[in-house]
Amino acid sequence: QVQLVESGGGLVQAGGSLRLSCAASGRLSNFLSMGWFRQAPGKEREFVAAIRWSGGSTYYADSVKGRVTISTDSVKNTVYLQMNSLKPEDTAVYYCAQTSQTFMVVPTTMDAYTYWGQGTQVTVSS
Repeated sequence: QVQLVESGGGLVQAGGSLRLSCAASGRLSNFLSMGWFRQAPGKEREFVAAIRWSGGSTYYADSVKGRVTISTDSVKNTVYLQMNSLKPEDTAVYYCAQTSQTFMVVPTTMDAYTYWGQGTQVTVSS
């Protein structure tokens, strides 16, 4: 069984930065994919970024492209989401997720991901 634990969320002013971490345990493979999603109050959960555990093939939502970097540390079994130039509209609960199978292309949709963390709150004040 895979367990995912997010951390690093908090309150930050607009223009600031945060680095989210997702520590994974259980069945891991360099061929599986990790994703970050977020859900703002009253909105549906949406894709933010994704990467293969091996570190290649990164994908970003247009809304965060250029401001966010996803990366992996296979030694620590941790996935990071570095967020810069944060905006109030980035306020949401951020979730990490992992697939249970290999995809030719790293997926960007929720239904491809089997395991989910509990989420970490990010609040950006204006």
